[in-house]
Amino acid sequence: MNEHCFVIKCGGSTLAALPDSFFTDMRNLQSLGSIPVIVHGGGPAISNTLEKLGIATEFVQGLRKTNEAVLDVVEMVLAGQINKEIVRKIQRSGARALGLSGVDGHLIHAQPVANADVVGFVGEVTAVNAALIEGIVAMGYIPVIAPIGLGEDGAQRYNINADTAAGAVASHLGVERMIVITDVPGILKTIHGEKVVLPYIKVQEVEAMIASGEIYGGMIPKVRAAVQCIQGRVQEVVIVDGSMPEVLSRVLQGNGIGTRIIK
Repeated sequence: MNEHCFVIKCGGSTLAALPDSFFTDMRNLQSLGSIPVIVHGGGPAISNTLEKLGIATEFVQGLRKTNEAVLDVVEMVLAGQINKEIVRKIQRSGARALGLSGVDGHLIHAQPVANADVVGFVGEVTAVNAALIEGIVAMGYIPVIAPIGLGEDGAQRYNINADTAAGAVASHLGVERMIVITDVPGILKTIHGEKVVLPYIKVQEVEAMIASGEIYGGMIPKVRAAVQCIQGRVQEVVIVDGSMPEVLSRVLQGNGIGTRIIK
């Protein structure tokens, strides 16, 4: 993979708040040869749509229980609504983008998670069609990927956690860096009564920080996905607030914003 490529994971709760300058920054980086590959979520929009349709939302250990009806809504919102909204915003900035779900070109291969008997059609990534992504990048487009997986039978679809999907894409592409866009400045630690952003943590420290409650809530799947892809070929994962000016450029320049998760 192009050594200048990097993966951006955009959480569903952050997308609406991302300023236009975020996408302009992405365009500028692409023009300079740093190529972003985007994997996005969409949890809040999915929950809102399910509520409008009168379909209950249930979570088990952070995973959305997904039957056939829920899966149809997940795919409609992720691939049909949010994915195209991101593509439009990138293209308005002057760059070119191509939206895909993991179903397209069998981009994301998936199998049921271990507790599928409880959560339903929730999947874990078994392989990523890296050649397809590389081809899109080579044509000058920014790939925008919705985390829907396709089973080996080519028929069954799976709802995949966006953090997990982004980590898998980063690992299979062999990029050096993944940037996780959130609505907080990084991983916070209370020191002398004040919350400060940790500049970095090592993968070996993650589980102890979860056990102590220093890492909690929605940050847990992010850091665990980070650990998994760092144990592969990814060198670092940066968790950062996407509303900061020129956030992508600043991360790539290594100026110390956010929290770096490293080996």
